[in-house]
Amino acid sequence: MNLDATLLEKKKAKKSTVSEEVRNHRIHLTLLHIFVSLYSDIVNRDNRMRIVATNRKARHLYNIESAFEAGIVLVGCEVKSIKASKISLSDSYARVEDGEVFLYNMHISSYEKKNGFSRHNPRRKRKLLLKKQEIRKLTGKIIERGYTLIPLKVYVTDRGIIKVELGLAKGKKKFEKRQAIKERDIKREIEHQKKVLNR
Repeated sequence: MNLDATLLEKKKAKKSTVSEEVRNHRIHLTLLHIFVSLYSDIVNRDNRMRIVATNRKARHLYNIESAFEAGIVLVGCEVKSIKASKISLSDSYARVEDGEVFLYNMHISSYEKKNGFSRHNPRRKRKLLLKKQEIRKLTGKIIERGYTLIPLKVYVTDRGIIKVELGLAKGKKKFEKRQAIKERDIKREIEHQKKVLNR
């Protein structure tokens, strides 16, 4: 009788252990499914975003503290030129004026139509669209700590809307620039060596 009871208890304990393992396995699978779904959403969102221009000098000349997404006010022919990647951010910058943000020096080439070129000032001052709270934050940083607003990239969303990524930046000192160049050269050399080894 005692032997039967012992065997029964062992079976129950074993069944309980198996059930616990199955439950843990299901939890792990659920968490994995959630993670994969989130990662897939991020990748798909990035893939849907088409970058049309980048400010290559920005991260070399400035330390970027934070970035903001801004809309931009454009005329029709400028939209077409940007979507055709006829745009340059070289030497461009943004300023806060009377509670609004404006982008200066961004060059948008004239759009070529069948009957000639559309005409607009390629480097005209353009208004950026940000939330009031973001503008107040940027204004405070610029006034108190001497930050600069630099456009980092321009991209087209999956809905066809043109956006500007605006960086809150501070100019690098000479030794920081030299260090950045040194690190860039080291990275290039490492990548080159990897390619040589993989041949």
